[in-house]
Amino acid sequence: MTILVQQTAEDLFLHFDKATQLLQHSLRSSYMDALLENAENLVDGGKVQVEDGKPDPSEVKQLEAIYGQLQLTKKSAEDIRRMLQLSLLKVLKQDSIQANHQLTPDSLGLLMAFLLDRVAEIDGPTTILDPVVGTANLLTTVINHLHGATDQPFAGYGIDNDESMLAIASASTALQGLDVNLYHQDAIGPLDVPQCDLAVADLPIGYYPLDKRASNYQTRAQKGHSYVHHLLIEQTVNYLRPGGFGLFLVPANMFQTKESAAFVKWIQQVAHLQGLINLPDELFTSVAAKKSLLLLQKQGGNAHQAPKVLLGTFPPLSKQSEFKRFIAEIDQWVATNLKPKD
Repeated sequence: MTILVQQTAEDLFLHFDKATQLLQHSLRSSYMDALLENAENLVDGGKVQVEDGKPDPSEVKQLEAIYGQLQLTKKSAEDIRRMLQLSLLKVLKQDSIQANHQLTPDSLGLLMAFLLDRVAEIDGPTTILDPVVGTANLLTTVINHLHGATDQPFAGYGIDNDESMLAIASASTALQGLDVNLYHQDAIGPLDVPQCDLAVADLPIGYYPLDKRASNYQTRAQKGHSYVHHLLIEQTVNYLRPGGFGLFLVPANMFQTKESAAFVKWIQQVAHLQGLINLPDELFTSVAAKKSLLLLQKQGGNAHQAPKVLLGTFPPLSKQSEFKRFIAEIDQWVATNLKPKD
């Protein structure tokens, strides 16, 4: 079954890529700009936008024929997401893209979705926030998986300060038919989003340059610039409802820095540190690049600190028996540590 889904996404990509290349040649644009134009045409029901005679009538006919072959209205949201992901991977190869615009790998997105599916009680309409949404690949991976696992409706909220990334995110979520609201702003400032049930983030690593804006945060550095990932975690928890879960992709050595003491103190005041799970070594090119999943639950509601924090290492997804065993261990941990006691 998985192989068939992958083939479908790859076949969609080949058609989508053909249209993108045609537009790139016609408009004399970057691959990224042609991709966006292509996606916007599809969002508009396959109607080809023509400006200043480009694309020409012959090219319009070719594009319309390709759009007819795609038949995206008959495809699943996940197939469309994977089609766009393959296109974005080509963007990274062809265009000059900053390092912080790299896509969150599907394997990491799926691990985050698996974990949230286990720990969160999703039994109704659910809201989910990503404060560094980028192209929305992580957010839509998680939404698609959780919707498939629970059959509940999801509304997403995404924040980013990069217009080009948000343009891709907007096209992606529209083509997938997902209910996602996107905001172009610095996530460290005040957000115009409601309190959400869940949050996910593949956090940027480094220092936040605007010390004055960071001055209101408890996780700020006492001297010099603050860690941007500390500030973003604090901000995200601010926008979680009481009892809501936040799952963050963080540096594996996050609790070994000199700033970690203040960060832990903040956690103890507003949230419960419920888990810290290492990710498979094979996902990273070096020890320095390794990351872990930090699971926080906002205090309030029915939330309580788990007597035993969830610790461990996700086995590779390719090792199905080990992966299933680890998921079973998480289920056991949830039953004995998170469920309210009678």
